Amino acid sequence: MVTPVWRTDTASYADLVEILELAGDVPTFLPWPIGSGWTIADLAVVGDATKGAATLLTLSGTTPDDGQVEMTVVTEEAGVGLGARCARTAGPDPGVDACTGPPTTKVRAAGQQVPLWPITQWTNGAEEWERSVVVGEADGRWLWMVFRPATAMLMLQDGWHLREVGELGMQMVELPFGGPRGSWWDH
Repeated sequence: MVTPVWRTDTASYADLVEILELAGDVPTFLPWPIGSGWTIADLAVVGDATKGAATLLTLSGTTPDDGQVEMTVVTEEAGVGLGARCARTAGPDPGVDACTGPPTTKVRAAGQQVPLWPITQWTNGAEEWERSVVVGEADGRWLWMVFRPATAMLMLQDGWHLREVGELGMQMVELPFGGPRGSWWDH
């Protein structure tokens, strides 16, 4: 089991480059293009000195309906558990019933259509739903997307494109950084 997690103190271009190096061949995805006013707020990688096993990228922004929104994208090898940690689900993987029935939506990632299924919605104890989670499989790895608040998942629509950050080339230099760190760590 690979457990070390490297997480940035504040997301920056230099940290993104470091994440990509540590991740090796595990892709780091972000929705593309990034919407106006959205920033990369958090970055993390799981692995050891020789091989990455999972990556995480959190975007922060606002929507007219939800106000402040957080969207976290995790790509990981089976058994790592970073996506489950962000989703606050049991076990390291989504579970046997996760990817059955018709998918909720599909995104394009690494040139392929990736169906995504809902995992769960979490409430914060009030009437407001805290988070929504969808998961699928892309190139033999789990792809998790976690939205806070839960209603922010409504912005996810069929046809969304997830780009591999390492393939952006010169556009990487222009990526926006800042905003509050992801809440996935706080439990």
